[in-house]
Amino acid sequence: MSTNQESHRGQWPKGPLTLAVAHYDRHLPLIEGEISIPGGELRVLVVGQNEECRDGSHRHSRMLNDEEFDVAEVSFSSYLMARDRGAPFVAIPVFPRRLFSMSQMWVRKDSRIHTPADLIGKSVGLNSFQTTLSVLAKADLGRSYQVPWREIKWFTARDETRSFEPNPKLHLDRLPDGENLTGGLLSGFLDCVMVPHPPQLFLEDSRVRRLLDDPVAEESNYFNRHGYFPIMHVVAFHEEVLEKSPELASTLFAAFERSGEIARNHWNDPNWSFLAWSCHWFEHQQQLLALDIWPNGIKRNLENIRWFIDQSLDQGLISRSYDPSELFHLSTFET
Repeated sequence: MSTNQESHRGQWPKGPLTLAVAHYDRHLPLIEGEISIPGGELRVLVVGQNEECRDGSHRHSRMLNDEEFDVAEVSFSSYLMARDRGAPFVAIPVFPRRLFSMSQMWVRKDSRIHTPADLIGKSVGLNSFQTTLSVLAKADLGRSYQVPWREIKWFTARDETRSFEPNPKLHLDRLPDGENLTGGLLSGFLDCVMVPHPPQLFLEDSRVRRLLDDPVAEESNYFNRHGYFPIMHVVAFHEEVLEKSPELASTLFAAFERSGEIARNHWNDPNWSFLAWSCHWFEHQQQLLALDIWPNGIKRNLENIRWFIDQSLDQGLISRSYDPSELFHLSTFET
């Protein structure tokens, strides 16, 4: 931990267990204190990743580099890299953030790029090479569109959460000083940007469009082919906590399950959100994909986990392949 960083690590079981998460609907019952854990206090911190939240930002780095929290929602990719390098973390199979990559690919409206195949030889911007969405998007180019990701020029906007040595044969560079993803796309320095949090400008500016004309159809086809909504984040403990109180792995798993169940039931109220037809859209999603596209547990996510491990190895982010059981606390193996 850096010398000027305040620790939010608890002294479980004597003190509160600190959990850092994003402000999602499925986390609100936890954040609002509706859910407790037996034997002690659960202190939930709302910490953003790139966005500033109630308890700050940079959640992934604060957990995986500074070891600031007892438990935190972190990037699946960066957790896998940290685990590969012997860092003191172990996850439970709770996956609070998921995304398809097809909706997250952006080009200029006047661009001649209309299909993923048009990206070959072009310059594409990412937040970082290891961002989970970045790993997925690169892999999906080959999996869904037969576009070799190594034949694209990649530019990153930020430092990597966990350092690594990229293959020198890759075209991988940082954006020039003073340049960002939005400016790089609009200026023409970048031909495409792939990001998990599209800047507001991308949603409002008539000069920018999604690469794919119908990403919902593409993503629905992806789900039907592969059977899952891709994992972005995982919940990781500092190993020291579970060495002292191993029962917390299953206890917190159950707390997340209960929180998701409560949040899902809120969608039965047609005025729970700003969306006028929220119930209709929720029902439509269930008909289009599945009743539950947010399953926790190892068994229901095996194919997704194995695929992502393979792609992380292919992209040079980890040193070897892993069995999924190596990544999660032993008490959760049967979930």
